[in-house]
Amino acid sequence: MSKTIRLTMAQALTRFLSKQMTEIDGRAVPIFGGVWAIFGHGNVAGIGEALYQVRDELPTFRAHNEQAMAHAAIAYAKANFRRRFMAATSSIGPGALNMVTAAALAHVNRLPVLLLPGDVFANRIPDPVLQQAEDFSDGTATVNDCFRPVSRYFDRITRPEQIIPALARAMQVLTDPAECGPVTLSLCQDVQAEAYDYPESFFAERPWRQRRQRPDRDELAAAVAALKGARKPLVIAGGGVLYSRASDELAKFVEGAGIPVCETQGGKSSLPDDHPLNMAAVGVTGTSAANRLAEEADVVLAIGTRLQDFTTGSWALFKNSGKTIIGLNAQPFDAGKHRALPLVADAAEGLAELGAALKGWKAPSAWTESSAAGKKAWQADAAKVTASTNAAFPSDAQVIGAVQRAMGSGVTLLNASGGLPGELHKLWQAGAPGSYHGEYGFSTMGYEIAGGLGAKMAKPDQEVVVMIGDGSYLMMNSEIATSVMLGLKLTIVVLDNRGYGCINRLQMATGGANFNNLLKDARHEVLPDIDFAAHAASMGAIAEKVPSIAGLETALQKAKTNDRTTVLVIDTDPLVSTDAGGHWWDVAVPEVSTRPTVNAARKAYEEKRQMQNVGE
Repeated sequence: MSKTIRLTMAQALTRFLSKQMTEIDGRAVPIFGGVWAIFGHGNVAGIGEALYQVRDELPTFRAHNEQAMAHAAIAYAKANFRRRFMAATSSIGPGALNMVTAAALAHVNRLPVLLLPGDVFANRIPDPVLQQAEDFSDGTATVNDCFRPVSRYFDRITRPEQIIPALARAMQVLTDPAECGPVTLSLCQDVQAEAYDYPESFFAERPWRQRRQRPDRDELAAAVAALKGARKPLVIAGGGVLYSRASDELAKFVEGAGIPVCETQGGKSSLPDDHPLNMAAVGVTGTSAANRLAEEADVVLAIGTRLQDFTTGSWALFKNSGKTIIGLNAQPFDAGKHRALPLVADAAEGLAELGAALKGWKAPSAWTESSAAGKKAWQADAAKVTASTNAAFPSDAQVIGAVQRAMGSGVTLLNASGGLPGELHKLWQAGAPGSYHGEYGFSTMGYEIAGGLGAKMAKPDQEVVVMIGDGSYLMMNSEIATSVMLGLKLTIVVLDNRGYGCINRLQMATGGANFNNLLKDARHEVLPDIDFAAHAASMGAIAEKVPSIAGLETALQKAKTNDRTTVLVIDTDPLVSTDAGGHWWDVAVPEVSTRPTVNAARKAYEEKRQMQNVGE
C-alpha cells in the first residue's frame, strides 16, 4: 500500500493547492497566487486553520467584501492570461451568496477561479445552524446550490475523501482552454474538520500546462477555401487571442494576408492601437472604421470570441448576404455560432496553420487600402471628442483623453459597467497585449476597484489605472482600503455624473422619461452631496477632487510618483456620449404606451429590427 498522511479535509485541500504548479517564462511557479478569505463560523475553524499552516507557501489575503475578493481573484487570472489563478473562501449563507455574482462574471468571461464557500453540517445534527436557509421540501438543498448554474464544475464535499476526485476534476476545468471557468467546491463545515488517511502521492508537486489544440484537417481546409475566395475579409479578435497569447501570430497572419482586424471588448489590445491593420473596436460600441468593414465583409474570421450581441450589433451588423463566418475557437459551442464554419483549435495554433496554408495569398489591395482610409478618418473623429476642454462638466471622452495624455499606453487600464466601457472600447489607445482590462461580458458594476487590485497583484511592476463612475464606486469601494493595506498602488479616476448616466441615456433613447437613474430624477427629500475624495481619503488613499481636465492631467502626473493608491474625482456631464461610430442595439421598447415619445421609439425600433439576420 502507498504511504498515507492523516490530515483534515481542509488541510488536505490547502496542501494540495500549494503543490500545483505552472510554467511562466521557463520558470516553475505555483499556479495558485493565493487565497482570498473572509472567515466566519462556516470556515474559520476548518479551512482557516488549514490556511494558517500553509501561509508561507499559499498566502492568504483578507478583503472587506466577499464579492470583491472573488472579483480580485478573477481579475488576477485575467491579467495572467489564465495561466495562474486564485481561490476564494467564505462562510456559509450571506458570505457565500455574495460570491455568486462573481461566479457568474467568471462563467461568462471564461475565467478560472476556485470558490470555496462553507456549507451546512453534513451530519445535519445541529440543523438549522446559524445562516442556514431551510428548504421545506428538500433536506439536501442549501444556498450554495445557487452556484450550480454559474459554475463550470460544482461539488459538495460531504465526506473527507471526496476532496480527492473533486480537486482532480477542479484542476482539469480550471486549466482547460475550452471548459475554463469557475469551480465551486461547497465545503460542509463539519467535514472540513474531519480527518482521513490521504495518500502522500496526492500531495506530489504537479505541473499544469495550457493545452494548445491544433485544427482538424477538414475544418482547416474549409476555412482556407473560404478565405481564398474572399474579396472583403475581416478578422474579429476576441479574448481568446489574449488568453492564447496569440498576438504575435495574429500580427503575422494579418500582415501576411493584408486583412484588417477589429476587436471585441474582451479582445481589445490583441494588437496595439497604432498597428496599421487594427481598426479597433467593433459592434455597438465600435469605431466607424471597424463597423463599416463589418457591414461589407464577405468572410469574417472570428477568433476567440463568443459573438455576443454587443459584437454583432444584435445580429444586425454583418449585412453582406453572402457572408461566411469562420469560428476559430477552443470551445466548439462558440466556434459554431451564427452558422459559422467551425475551426476548433487554439488561437495561436489555428492562426499559424491558416497562415501557412494561405502563404502567398493576399486580400485585394483596394480592400486593405480602404480600411486604412477608414482608420485615418476615425482617428480624426476620436481626436476631436477626446481633446482638452475648459468645460465645467466635461464628457467621459474628454476625461479619457486626459488620462491617455497623462498616463500613455503603457499602463493597464481597467474598467467595467456603465458608459465608460463603451467610450473606452472606442477611444482608448491600448498598447501591449492585456493592457486593456475590460469586464463587459457580464457588465458588473462594482468590479472595477477590486478588479484593479487583482490586476495589480498580477502585474506589481506596472501602473494600473482604474476608471469608474460614481454609481459603480458607491456599489463597491471597500477594496481601496485593501490596496492600501497590501501596498498595492492603484490610480483610480472617479467620474461623478451624479447618478447612472449611461442607463439614463438609454432610457431617453428608447422614449422613456428621465426617471430613477440620475439622482435628481429619483425620489428624494434632499439630494446627496457626496464627497468622494474625503471618502477615499478616509480609507487611506491619497485623494483629490480636480476642478478641470487640465487639473486632472496635472494630478495624474503627480499620481505616478505617489507611494500609495490615489483617487482623483472629477465632475462630468451625464448626457454627453460619443456620436461617432457605434451601432444599433436591440433594447425592447413597449408596444403600448400613453406617451408619444415611447410610441415613436417603438416605431423606430420595429424598423431597426428589420436589419437583423435572424438565425444567421
